[in-house]
Amino acid sequence: MDEIDRAILRELQTDGRIAYADLGPRVGLSASAARQRLQRLLDSKAVQVVGVTDPMAMGGQAMALLGIGVDGDPRAVADELAGRAEVIYSVLTSGGFDLFVEVVAPGPRDLLDFVNDVVRPIEGVRQVQSFPYFGIHTHRFLWDVG
Repeated sequence: MDEIDRAILRELQTDGRIAYADLGPRVGLSASAARQRLQRLLDSKAVQVVGVTDPMAMGGQAMALLGIGVDGDPRAVADELAGRAEVIYSVLTSGGFDLFVEVVAPGPRDLLDFVNDVVRPIEGVRQVQSFPYFGIHTHRFLWDVG
């Protein structure tokens, strides 16, 4: 991946629907060359273009990252939580927590109820620490592409 590829990715992070006619000149290429570059990145699986929803804009008013400590296999806990509508994603870790789970709920009370009534009773869960997000529409997904 060279500097032009990274420039293309930075532009896509700003506007994932940018027209090639606009993208090309912003990265120093023609529209067709920009299209070819992006297609090469897509074909190589180095880049994936996806739609990302903003849970807060879709009605959620409380979000949190849950750090979960598990006695036993954390995959079983992750599998059980994966089917819940409140769960945006989960990831196994090898750090201080066995599992991180991001959740969204209609309000703070719903978030508290989810943690206490759904997460804590799952077999093997020994610890849940909640890291709530404050502020509306502050959720952005950006990765440094150089």
